[in-house]
Formats: sequence, C-alpha cells, structure tokens
Amino acid sequence: MQSSDLQYVLALQHIPNLGDASAKKLIRFAGSPEAVFKEKLSSLLKIDGIGKIKLQELQDPQHLKAAEKELLFIEKNRVECFYFKEEEYPEKLKHCLDGPILLFQKGRVDLKQKKIISIVGTRNATNHGISFCEELVERLAPLDPVIVSGFAYGIDITAQRAALKNDLQTIGCLAHGLNQIYPKVHNRYVREIEENGGFLTDFWSTDVFDRNNFLKRNRIIAGISEATVVIESAEKGGSLVTADIANSYNREVFAVPGRPGDSQSKGCNMLIKSQQAHVLTDAADLVYILNWQLDEKLKPVQKQLFVELEEEEQKLYGYLKENGKEQLDLIALNCSIPTFKAATLLLNMELKGVVRPLPGKLFEAV
Repeated sequence: MQSSDLQYVLALQHIPNLGDASAKKLIRFAGSPEAVFKEKLSSLLKIDGIGKIKLQELQDPQHLKAAEKELLFIEKNRVECFYFKEEEYPEKLKHCLDGPILLFQKGRVDLKQKKIISIVGTRNATNHGISFCEELVERLAPLDPVIVSGFAYGIDITAQRAALKNDLQTIGCLAHGLNQIYPKVHNRYVREIEENGGFLTDFWSTDVFDRNNFLKRNRIIAGISEATVVIESAEKGGSLVTADIANSYNREVFAVPGRPGDSQSKGCNMLIKSQQAHVLTDAADLVYILNWQLDEKLKPVQKQLFVELEEEEQKLYGYLKENGKEQLDLIALNCSIPTFKAATLLLNMELKGVVRPLPGKLFEAV
C-alpha cells in the first residue's frame, strides 16, 4: 500500500467511535479510504448504521494530520501494515466483521498454510497450569502450529516461551502500540519472538497502555486462530472474554477442567458446563476435534526399536496390525476403549512412531 493510501486508512482509524465495522462499510461504499473523505455526506448518510455524528468527524482535518505523524513512525521503524482488503492480511481475521481495517506487525510473522491456535489464561497461573501448558505445546510441536497469545503474565507468556523452546512460531497480540512493551519485564523475550514470529496490534504508537484496551486486543487473538485454548481462569477474566469472542466467530474453544473448589478453575469449568468449550485434558483432544493430520514432511517421527507400549496401546496396535487402516470411532468401538481415550493413546503411539494418521480420521500401524 502506498503512503498516500495508508494515510487515509490511518485517518479513518483515528476517528473516535467510528469502529472497524463502520469503517469497512464506508470504504466499500466509496470504493477506497481516500474516496470516503471526498464523498458527499448526503451520499454516505444512505449507508445503514452510519449516522451524522460519525460522519461529521470526517470533516475534521486533525485526523489526516494525526495520520501523517503516525505514518512517519511506521516508516522510521519499518513497521509492516496489513490492510483488510490485501492478501497479506491474516485470512481468518478477514472473516471477522469487527476485525481491524489496519493491522501493524513487527517480526517475521508467517500465517500462510499454518495451523494456528491461541492459548490464554490467568495471569496468576498455578504450577499445575504452567506444567499443563508447557506439556500441551510440546505434544503439539510435531504438527508445527503457530502459538498465539497476549504476551501477558502467567499462561500467556508460558505458552509463548514453550513455543520458542519447541522451535514453533509464536505471535504476541499487544494492547498498545509497537513503541512499547507491557509488562516491561517481558522485554527479555522480544528479540527471540520477533525472530520466531512477532507482534501484532491495531493500536498506534500514541496509544499508551490501558487495561481497557484488552477487549479490543482479545478479538485479534481469537480472530486469527482456528481455536482458542483456555488454561486456568477465575470466574471472571479476560480469558473468558477471548473465549466468548472466539465462539462468536464460530471458532472452536477448549478449556482445561479443574477441581470445583479451585478458584483458578472456575472459569474453565463454567465454559465446559455451559457447553461453550470442549474439555481439554490432552493434546489429542484438540488434534481430534480440529481433525489435524501430522504432516510427516515437517517433523517426521522416527520409529524406535523395541518401543514400550502400555497395555491399551498394545491392544490398539494389535488391532491395527490385523485390520489395516481404520477410523478412530471404529478402533475405539472394537477395542472397547472410549473414543476420547483412544484418541489420546493413538497420539502417544504416533509420537512413538508406531502408528500414523491418515485423512478422514483414519489410522494405520507403521
């Protein structure tokens, strides 16, 4: 996008109370961001949901002046900009009505042909939550997913550090401009994340950190992902908001259950109880629901000699050896093992290199 065009997009973003959904309506009606500012107000008033108060702001020259200043910051700091009508804009976010008209990026973000999940949770994570999060990312690593989170304390940064540890791309969605980092203690992770993913935001360099920005930030976390995982949440919290947004986008939501009395499990238990999230007790639950298949070209699992199999794993392996390719549901039925448990066992066996998944939820012995 040329600088002149970008300035008009920025100017639209700068108008208070306009909102991304309304801005998209204006752009589609006028044909371009620049045309919006040159169109007659009488014509724009014909657009459903666009009122006089919003349109009066278009006449204020301060928005183009502010956009010019932000454009200088973008060019000076080599910030990449993704316009919602361009190919580089995250594909899944394009289908979100309130997705930002302009997204700013630093780093090496690559979302093409990628499995993308967001992992969020409480800032006051327990040792159990941290351990589960680290193990989940490690177990998913052979499928090479992109791990998205909010770069916050607790579960968020745990998920992103686990992604780096397992050589996975990770993206931090920020609730402020790219000229700052919150929390400051996480500055130590910035360079490594930028080299193995990066940061996304729709906030300007003039937008200081404000907790009220979290809601706006959370729609990006939910929007660019095909699934959102909640690991530990109190009865109220930002993670539940992200889950709610993900549900509104018709994305899959997973929650890790906990004991009824645990304060940091109340939110997850509520999501499961109200059927707003799938139960997640193992990486295999997510793999099964999303119908992910391991691409052996990415990270092949080498078959080990003298692999030790648990009793139920041996039962599944023997069945597949005798019957050849078979669907998960039939494997579970004929082996008298619950489907969710069979999925977990088969993923364990896949990582041991003794079975491989096939399209159509089929499995075969190696």
